[in-house]
Amino acid sequence: MTHQQFMAAPAARARYWARSFAGWHEFSGMQPNAAHEAIARLQQRGWVSEVVTQNVDRLHHKAGASDVLELHGTTHRVICMGCGEISDRQEFQDKLAALNPATAEAVEKLMASADEAAQHRRLMLAGSERDASSKPAAVSTAVVRRPDGDVDIPVRRPDGDVELKDAGQNFFVPPCPRCGGILKPQVTFFGDVLPPERSARALQAIEDADALLVVGSSLMVYSAFRLAKAAKANGAPLAIITVGPTRADDLADMKIEALAGEALSRMASHPALLLQRPYAVAAGL
Repeated sequence: MTHQQFMAAPAARARYWARSFAGWHEFSGMQPNAAHEAIARLQQRGWVSEVVTQNVDRLHHKAGASDVLELHGTTHRVICMGCGEISDRQEFQDKLAALNPATAEAVEKLMASADEAAQHRRLMLAGSERDASSKPAAVSTAVVRRPDGDVDIPVRRPDGDVELKDAGQNFFVPPCPRCGGILKPQVTFFGDVLPPERSARALQAIEDADALLVVGSSLMVYSAFRLAKAAKANGAPLAIITVGPTRADDLADMKIEALAGEALSRMASHPALLLQRPYAVAAGL
C-alpha cells in the first residue's frame, strides 16, 4: 500500500490495520537472528559505531545494539498525521482489540489452529506416526505473512470464510485521541519521503565513519543506496556481505557472497575482533 492510498481512503486504512492487527502478536514476538546478535557484539566492543537499518522490526534493539537509526521508521510506533503525536504500537493493538472484539476472537482462534497445523507438519516431517485423520483443518495454508508483520487470513463471517480483502469492512480504527487525526504506523510507505532529520542523521553517520559495512541488503532502495555513494564520496572503504547482486556492486571495495548470520558470527568470533576498539565503523543491515 502506498502512502497516498493509505491517506486517501478510510476503507484502505481499515484494511491495512485489520491485516496489521492480525499479524502483530507473532511479528512483535520475533527474536533477533545470528546477524543481529553479531552486530551487537561488535558494536559493544567498539568495532561498529552506528547501525543504520532499513528494517522496521526493532530486532537490532532486541539483540542489544545501541545507536540504531531506523531509516524507514518502525512498526512499533504509531504516529498521528495531524498533530504528530507518537504512541506505542502495543497500546494501539489493545485499543483495536477492544473496539473489534469479534475480529480479535476470530484471529486468536485462527492463529491457534494455524499453529496446531504447523506443529502437525513438523511432527509428520520428523517421522511421527500420528494418524493423518487427526490433522486439523488446513487453515494455515491461507495465512501469508509479510516482512512488516501484516498477514492475509480468512475472516469468520456468517456465510463462511472470506479473504482479508474484505476484512476492513466493519473493522473500526480509532482517530487520534488528541486531535482526531489519521493514525499511521511510523514507517515510510512507498510514495512517502524520509523525514529530513532522519536523512541528515544517516548521512552524518556515514561522514563520521571510517568505513561502511552493508549487510543483507540489495541497496535497491535509493535512500539506502545513497549512503553507499556517500561513503565512497568521503573516501571510506565499502564492504558488502549478502547473497546476490546489489546496486552498489561496482562501488564496493570488497563483496562477500555469504549468508549474513554465518559470516558475521565468524567475524565476531575472530580473535582480532574480540578486543575492544577505541573507534568504530558504521554498519547497515
